[in-house]
Amino acid sequence: MFEVAVIEDPSAAEVSLDPVRARLLAELAEPASATMLAAKVGLPRQKVNYHLRALEQHGLVELVEERRKGNVTERLMQATAASYVISPTALAAVQPDPARSPDRLSARWLLAVSARLVRDVGSLITGATKAKKRLATFALDGEIRFATAADRAAFAEELATCVTKLVAKYHDEQAEGGRPHRVVVALHPSVSAKEEES
Repeated sequence: MFEVAVIEDPSAAEVSLDPVRARLLAELAEPASATMLAAKVGLPRQKVNYHLRALEQHGLVELVEERRKGNVTERLMQATAASYVISPTALAAVQPDPARSPDRLSARWLLAVSARLVRDVGSLITGATKAKKRLATFALDGEIRFATAADRAAFAEELATCVTKLVAKYHDEQAEGGRPHRVVVALHPSVSAKEEES
């Protein structure tokens, strides 16, 4: 089971967004049969089987074990990941494009850049998984509390200057065999636990 899987296929995204199926995916962090799930989610076993077939068809759950129980073969299923992210690729015609209106102070532009990040990393994960290779990435996540809006603006300006210098130092347009990498740095207000719940 992967920690996170990226859903790129529109029909798989649609299947995963159904509330009943999303609940089944959550319950399938551990292997379970349709009978076991039916008791947990309060649905008839046949209905659970119907939803499980749809999830299996789109690679969101997989068979981990079959065992005989009397005259019946019980199928134990498990989610293919602990959590899922839907790539903007699933909405190809309307996915955000940061090139449309680049504005480093715009929250909507930040969202478009973030969507591109999800799309690109999702695509890279898919390729690396198929090739059975590791994917070289790096992420930095932290929180900072500013005393004033002026401090926040000064920090953003200094950060931009530092990153620009660092990029200039290591960027080599003529590097034979070099591979371009994208750098994304974001600064936004933190979301409180109370805001996450609402």
